[in-house]
Parts: sequence; C-alpha cells; structure tokens
Amino acid sequence: MELWIPITIGAATAQTLRFMLQKRLKGMALSTAGATFARFIYSSPLVAVIAVIYATSSGQGMPAIPPAFWPYMLAGGTSQILATMCVVALFSHRNFAVGITFKKTEVLLSAFFGFVILGDTFTTPTVIAMLIGLGGVLLLSDPPGGVGPWHQRIFNRATALGLGAGVLFGISGNGYRGASLSLGDGDVFYRAIVTLALVTAFQTLAMAVWLMWRERGEIGRVLASWHVAGLVGITSMIGSICWFTAFTLQNAAYVNAVGQIELLFSLMIGAFVFGEKVGRREWQGLVLLTISIIMLVLLL
Repeated sequence: MELWIPITIGAATAQTLRFMLQKRLKGMALSTAGATFARFIYSSPLVAVIAVIYATSSGQGMPAIPPAFWPYMLAGGTSQILATMCVVALFSHRNFAVGITFKKTEVLLSAFFGFVILGDTFTTPTVIAMLIGLGGVLLLSDPPGGVGPWHQRIFNRATALGLGAGVLFGISGNGYRGASLSLGDGDVFYRAIVTLALVTAFQTLAMAVWLMWRERGEIGRVLASWHVAGLVGITSMIGSICWFTAFTLQNAAYVNAVGQIELLFSLMIGAFVFGEKVGRREWQGLVLLTISIIMLVLLL
C-alpha cells in the first residue's frame, strides 16, 4: 500500500471528528463564521511550533518561498475558509452524514480543477467511477419527503451549500498541492508542514479581521467555548497535516477519492452521537457513492 493512502485515511478520521465538534459548536450559539474560526485560532499556533521544530531538528532551516507559492496558498486558504463555512451552515438544513456526503462532491470537482490548474490526467474508468458518485449526490440532494417539481427539490439551499463546499474544497486541495510542490527543496513532510503553517496563519488573520468587522463579540464567544473549540483546533491540526502530506505525495482527486471513507465515519457519528436517521433515498445515494469509492480505490 502506498504511503499516501493510510495518511489520507488518518486525515479523513480527524476531519470527521472535527466536523462533529463544529456541529456541536454551531449548537452552542456560535455563528457559522465563529465555528469556522475555531478550527484556525486553536490549530495555527500548534502548526507553527511543529514547523519550526521540524525545520530546525531536520537541519533544513527556514525555506525560501518562491513567488509561485503565494497565489496557490491564497487560493487554497481562502477557498477552504468559505468551504468550511458552507459545510457548517449545511448542518442546519440536513443531517450530519448527508452534509458530509454533499461535501464529497469535491472528488469530482478536484479532478476537474486538477486538470485545469495542474495538468493532472485521469483514465476513462476513473471518470466513470466519479460520475457514478455524481448520481449518488443527485439522489442525496432531494430532501426527505420532498414534494413538488423535481428541479425545485434538487436545486435548493442545501444543495447549493453542499455543491459550493465541493467546488471550494476542490480548489483548495489543488491550491495546497500547487503551493507545496512549488517548494522545490526539502522532504515531503517539510514542504507540507511549511505550507500548512503559512496557510493557517493567513486563515487565522483573515477570519479574525472578518469577525472584528462583521461579528463583534464572536471571537470572545469562541474563546469562551475553548473546551470544545480547542478540540476542534487539535483535530483540525492533525487532519490538516495528514491532508497536506497526502496532497504533496499524490494528486488531489485521488487523495479526495480515498478520503471518501469519511462518509462511513460520518454515518456512524450521525447515528450514534446525534441520533440521526438516514432515509431510503439517502441510503440509495450513499450506496452509489460507496460503489464509486470502491471503484476508485481499486483503480488507483
């Protein structure tokens, strides 16, 4: 098994736990932006410390950042902020498992953006597998007990938030891969942790400025919720380190494809933690997505 596969599974595990905690934060009177900010404010200092320790102990020192790094970093960091906000907002409309499944449209979209931005190529069978996954997403987009014309049931706010998250996560994954690869010197983990440290520092600053401007008092509420928000930061840090390392080793579409194991984790958390039930149509959509995941894993 190639190294990036278990690293990706570790990333998916940490990310599922982080979204679970953010769903709890959303229920603790924090805004969508506040619940999103929690992942950055508590993780960025830890990531910075790890980056400095590793750069020093490995003898690689501080990196020389090329000009090509910054556009990739800014695109990836900004789109991840917006994507996370979409997912947190989606939890108010659909259950936890379905919310995470909508997010997984990033597999298809990261393949597209990887082709456009980085020149990644894909075989016909992998494209077919991704299209099967799209069919699952269309089934999931129809809300339980939906009535009325099909286009009004499918094209709703929940669908827009889910697909928006998929588009933005697709952009961020390829942005992070491009940024990491632009650091030509250093081993894989060094390039991943340096990229992550700079990205999370930017995201923390950007979110803090936004909250001070638009939602005064929200930063204080995030800090007051440290007992849950701190765990969001820790799981975010673990997941991000794994994602960034995997993106450095393999193209974003394949990493996100294996990362769909997050769906199974989210089903278990939705059922056992939040007491949520998944309807028949949603199960059908999840089955199609599972088939898509299995095909992709076997084809990689």
